[in-house]
Amino acid sequence: MTHVVTENCAGCRFTDCVEVCPVSCFHGDENRIFIDPEACIDCGACLPLCPVNAICEDFDLEGDRSIWLHENAEKAPLLPVIKKKLPPLEGAGERRIALGHA
Repeated sequence: MTHVVTENCAGCRFTDCVEVCPVSCFHGDENRIFIDPEACIDCGACLPLCPVNAICEDFDLEGDRSIWLHENAEKAPLLPVIKKKLPPLEGAGERRIALGHA
C-alpha cells in the first residue's frame, strides 16, 4: 500500500504535507506534487494536512482515478524531492474553493 497524490493537487501545489513526511517521499514539478510509492511508508501523516484532499490511499482509487497510482510511481522518481513547505501556486486559493474546500 501507498498514498497517492491525485488530480486535486494540479494547479494548487499546497505543500503542507511535505514537512511531516518522515521519509521525504514527496517530489514536485511546477504544477503539483507526487508521492514516490517506493519511499512511502504509509504512515498517513500527510492526509489531514492537504487542504484540497488531494492525497488518498491507493486502495481508495476507483475507476479512472487508479491512473494516479501509475502517475505518481512514474513521475516522482524523476522529480526533485520536496522537504520544505513551498508557497502555493498563484490561483491555488480559488482552485481550493472551486474544489469545494473553502
